[in-house]
Amino acid sequence: MDAMNQAAQPAPTGTPSEQLVKHLCNNVARSATWMKLLGVLLIIEGVFMLISIVGIIICWLPIWVGVILYKAAGDAEAANRGVPQQLGAYIQKINRFFLIAGILALIWLIIALIVLFVAGLGSIWGLLGSMS
Repeated sequence: MDAMNQAAQPAPTGTPSEQLVKHLCNNVARSATWMKLLGVLLIIEGVFMLISIVGIIICWLPIWVGVILYKAAGDAEAANRGVPQQLGAYIQKINRFFLIAGILALIWLIIALIVLFVAGLGSIWGLLGSMS
């Protein structure tokens, strides 16, 4: 079955590095729709965060990350349309996205651990207070 599929496909043209770039551009472009969707959803999340008091302070973060993802998707599509230089811009934006997302995940984890620790101390304090 694989031999039939390989025979039906045209032979790749260009140097091996050109073939690799085309392959990478094609694979990157396949994720562009999902990146755009996630980018738009993050922007909408940021807009909804404006409703709360705490959200006003941090609403710019999901909006910023959403814009980065949306622009990365555009770079991926441009690279697949024949502008392989956009592949570098795509990689820079995706790196920035993961850097920001990782830092935010660590911050939220630290905040959650602090809240759990304080809540645990409060419950222990309450138990000790009720014993006396």
